[in-house]
Amino acid sequence: MLRTLPVLGRVSNLPTVWSNCLAGWWLGGGGNCWKLPFLLLGVSLLYTGGMFLNDAFDADFDRQRRPERPIPTGKISEKLVWRAGFGQLGAGVFLLLFCGQMAAGAAFLLALFILLYNFCHKFFNAAPWLMGACRFWVYVVAGAAGAWGLDGWAIFGGVALAFYTAGLGYVARRESYRGPVPFWPLLLLAAPILLALAMNAGSFRLRAAWISVVLILWVGRSARTIFLGGAGSIAIIASNLLAGIVFVDWLAVAPQISFWPGAVVFLALFGLTKWLQKFAPTA
Repeated sequence: MLRTLPVLGRVSNLPTVWSNCLAGWWLGGGGNCWKLPFLLLGVSLLYTGGMFLNDAFDADFDRQRRPERPIPTGKISEKLVWRAGFGQLGAGVFLLLFCGQMAAGAAFLLALFILLYNFCHKFFNAAPWLMGACRFWVYVVAGAAGAWGLDGWAIFGGVALAFYTAGLGYVARRESYRGPVPFWPLLLLAAPILLALAMNAGSFRLRAAWISVVLILWVGRSARTIFLGGAGSIAIIASNLLAGIVFVDWLAVAPQISFWPGAVVFLALFGLTKWLQKFAPTA
């Protein structure tokens, strides 16, 4: 069970969720530090609850196509996964009540988008946009918990992250197909860079440019087989691009925090993501 629960919750992705929370919170003015534990724990429960429900919704599919998943192997009952998933969603929304009414309202909408994505992601071609919308709502929740409250910076940062997430989602969907991955989803990954360079000026633009270089190098390394027209391992490409979410968050807060504190926080979260990916699958 100690192995099964982290696999169900995809805990290797949690550092990217924490970086989303920190970025949105900083864009909302930071402060209100007493709200930060409720924010991090509440959104984490929404994420892991959504991942539990992902396996619950996909139980029949996994029995046929992915028999190594926890439910088909009998390591945990399907009924327990349903209960644990909804329980975590409820607990997450409850904890975010302590971050304010707006944060709790956005958390409720986030929970609805999580359920919608889990319900239709196997048959709805635009499902990666729903996944991107989930990350967008994390920014809204976190921004609302900041001292300034929700503003345009958190919203635009969430939109940029949604585009990036949709791009990696379209790449990940190609895992069950043979042949090269189409190039166009990679264009969505550039949205955070374009927005950061457009919205920042002066020294802030220079700072954003340096962080953009980090993001470009990581995306290039992760997706080099796609750029070269090869097949590659889609699972590895997707997991690397998912870790790159941390760099997207770092880029979003470029005008809010100085370079080195941001480097310490976000590089640590990136390293933790890659370390955890060795022990628990990302999908």
